[in-house]
Amino acid sequence: MKYNKIKSVPNRLHVKSGDMVQVISGKDKSKTGKVLRVFTAKGKVVVEGVNIVTKHLKPTQMNPQGGVVKKPNAMYSSKVMLFCEKCGKATRVAHKTLEDGQKVRVCKHCSEVL
Repeated sequence: MKYNKIKSVPNRLHVKSGDMVQVISGKDKSKTGKVLRVFTAKGKVVVEGVNIVTKHLKPTQMNPQGGVVKKPNAMYSSKVMLFCEKCGKATRVAHKTLEDGQKVRVCKHCSEVL
């Protein structure tokens, strides 16, 4: 009998679209970039300028030339950490509540609001 492996995937991730992140493992280790897309169901993110793949496109009406295109591919969100631009380090995130009741994400190193 074959059993389907069910992979537990978090329903939310520690990064959002538009965040600056740093890659902490893999071939693009220590590269930084902006998060373009987040796939919460798969637990993956697409980061600008990281994990670049070459894709061969057939000629279509929209693109009659076809050709080879380089584009960023999705990677697991566990391979990236939030990047604090003030202290210039990849950091874990702390949560803080401001006086007006708004919750914000804060850098663990320098306490800067991310």
